Amino acid sequence: MYKVVLTQRALRDLKRLNRLAKKEILNKLAEYSKEPLEYARKLVNPKIGTYRFRIGDYRAIFDIEGKDIVILRIGHRKDIYK
Repeated sequence: MYKVVLTQRALRDLKRLNRLAKKEILNKLAEYSKEPLEYARKLVNPKIGTYRFRIGDYRAIFDIEGKDIVILRIGHRKDIYK
């Protein structure tokens, strides 16, 4: 099992979301931490991160460092890649 680590930027992104979206995202991250590469998609442009999780209309951009999943950004799918 991997450990989910949120960067300061990801925490700021998470604070801007409504309570229901936060709960859904945190629950899915806990679920995905068991086998992250099974649920992840590799990003074409690794400038913002290496992988992404799809959580409804939201995306979590992350890198894997050892046994840590480092969440870099969290945001709505229409805004996250800009």
